[in-house]
Order: sequence, then C-alpha cells, then structure tokens
Amino acid sequence: MSPTPTPATRPPGPARVAVLVSGTGSNLQALIDASRDPAYGVTIVAVGADRHGTVGLQRAERHGIPTFVCRVSDHDDRASWDRALAAHLASHVPDLVVTAGFMKLLGERVLAAHTVVNTHPALLPAFPGAHAVADALAYGVRVTGCTAHLVDGGVDTGPILAQRAVPVEDDDTEETLHERIKSVERSMLVDVVGRLARHGHTLTDRKVTIP
Repeated sequence: MSPTPTPATRPPGPARVAVLVSGTGSNLQALIDASRDPAYGVTIVAVGADRHGTVGLQRAERHGIPTFVCRVSDHDDRASWDRALAAHLASHVPDLVVTAGFMKLLGERVLAAHTVVNTHPALLPAFPGAHAVADALAYGVRVTGCTAHLVDGGVDTGPILAQRAVPVEDDDTEETLHERIKSVERSMLVDVVGRLARHGHTLTDRKVTIP
C-alpha cells in the first residue's frame, strides 16, 4: 500500500484545481490550455489517475504538473481506496476537483471533502452510465448533447451545472457522434470550471447558481 500523503496549507493565488483521469486526457488538455491565461483564474495543481501509464498522466508530466496514481487494486477495499485518494487530493489543497474521463465512482471521503465536477456525454437525466452515446443512438433521439454536473454519490445524478445540445445525424455511428459531443464537451467544461473558479457557486436543493 502506498504511503499516505501529508495535507498541506493552501497558498494564495488562482483557484487550485486537481484533475482525475483514466484515459487520454483530452478534457485535461483543454483545461491546461485555458489555464495558461491568467485571466482564466485557474492553476492545475495535480493530475491523478486510477492506473499507471495513461496518456492523461503523460500530458500532465509534459506540462510540469505533479501527478499521482491511486489504484483500487492496491487497497484492501473501496473504502480504503477512497481514503487514500482523499489523502492524495488533500495533499495538493485543491479548491475544485474535476473528473475528466475518470472511470471510477468516488467514495464518501472524497465527496465530503471536495466540490467535484464531472462531464457526461448526454443530456442528463437521460442516458446516464458508461454507454450514454450508444444508448442515445439506440433510442433514436434526434438531439443529444453533454452535461456538466456536480458529483454526488449516484451514477450521473448530481446537480446540473450546464448542458449543451448536439444534433444526431442520420448517418451517425457511435464514434462519429461521440467525437462531435466531445468537442462541445471540452468547451463547456472549460467555461464551467473557469466560472466556478472565478465566481464560486451556490446550491439550493438541486439548483446551482454561478454568480
């Protein structure tokens, strides 16, 4: 089992964002690019992954961003993994955590300690889960899209921050539709994270307001 990182004290400056990835990290790259502008108000302080060797980690390393890996298989159970992941995140003192294609459900310890933002390739609450694009095509919808939402203990059930629509074309495959959704999703995520970083948010019942 990996050692538990030591929590740190938050330094002054732009909003501190930690990003969790499982794959290629295209959403991560969009956030890295946006954060180069000081007016964006974000510094990416860490990138974590649930496995070694991901392209997302390589992207972070190329930009000099600290990285860590926290694998479920290295822990006795999901609860101990959750505690370890929470400790890794706490050591970087993030103001916001973004799951950018992170393919693990977060546990109570992480969610209690952090505001977490996720994106999903459908217009929630329609088509939650890992097969949203295929499910939308199979259902025959004419419009789908993407959603940015706060993460809670469910599967894509958290309060909605933003949504953008993407038309479904007659000749779409899962791959072509997903590529168009991902392009819109990256832009939406950059916008939402920047506004949360600069302005914060309030949550009343399920309604999120960003001033």
